[in-house]
Amino acid sequence: MSVSIHPYFKAHAGMTAACHALLPAFVETTSPDKDCLYYEFTAHDDEIFCREAYTDGAATLAHIQSVGSLLDEMLKIADLTLLEIHGPAEELEILKPALAALNPTWFASVCGVVK
Repeated sequence: MSVSIHPYFKAHAGMTAACHALLPAFVETTSPDKDCLYYEFTAHDDEIFCREAYTDGAATLAHIQSVGSLLDEMLKIADLTLLEIHGPAEELEILKPALAALNPTWFASVCGVVK
């Protein structure tokens, strides 16, 4: 089973366009990653959501490290209003030290269909 990240951002007042301007850099940085299963941004007014998943915890950690400076830029102009991490419990453990400061909610896989 994969690991998915569900971050929701809310642009600071007047900063929605600046947030949207950062999104192509996130995509460009992530595009070459063969362990990324999907990665896209959606938006509603000043809220931005990133739908993303990776093959495992190690791949997720590598992604987090590769976009770290971009995330720092985003957090200067937007608030991270919600962060969920979903995946097998053993894969989540790999991520907990690196993501603790962002205070995510951890969802351990219970059952599902894997193709």
